Amino acid sequence: MSQTIGFGFMPDQTSHSFVVHLPAGSRPDREVAITEEFQWSDELVPYHQRLDGFQHQDLKVLLSYTVWSEIAEEAKNEFNRRLIRHGKKSGRWPKSGMITIDKNFGKELVLLCWAVEDADPLQVPNTLRNWLGLSPEERWWLYTMTNAATGQALKGRNKGWRKAVRFALCENPIADSVIKRRNSDFELDLFGE
Repeated sequence: MSQTIGFGFMPDQTSHSFVVHLPAGSRPDREVAITEEFQWSDELVPYHQRLDGFQHQDLKVLLSYTVWSEIAEEAKNEFNRRLIRHGKKSGRWPKSGMITIDKNFGKELVLLCWAVEDADPLQVPNTLRNWLGLSPEERWWLYTMTNAATGQALKGRNKGWRKAVRFALCENPIADSVIKRRNSDFELDLFGE
């Protein structure tokens, strides 16, 4: 049985993952970054120490820590519910540092972050409900479409598909019954393979 790292990442099965970079300190302007990684290394390099810095093509999200703190717990609970259901070790966000997550969880998390990155903070609860109401396959599809057109953290912000994802997920929260039904019906392989 494969060992998992972070949230469901299994380096002996794939080198494709996402990494969440959580800043240390208490500055009010600190940002959480999420990068997409195609090479696995036990020694990850923080995004701000890379040679191409903020223009890194695999930098998918820069999100204010304040907004991150509003979505992190719900994302953790969603991923852990599925990990536990499939007999895998649960994960937790560190206070600071980096954590590797499964490529499909990464797509889902990035989609959620894209939806809230420029949203009115009062819309975050609606966004979480709508995100939870989507099946993982729907999240993966939305991520793929959005990433193809506007997937870079800075160049794609508030344009095209990214803007559409924000409007789609921030408005019109779905009913609790839809979320509960989706959670009870979900039997797809955890990693979609």
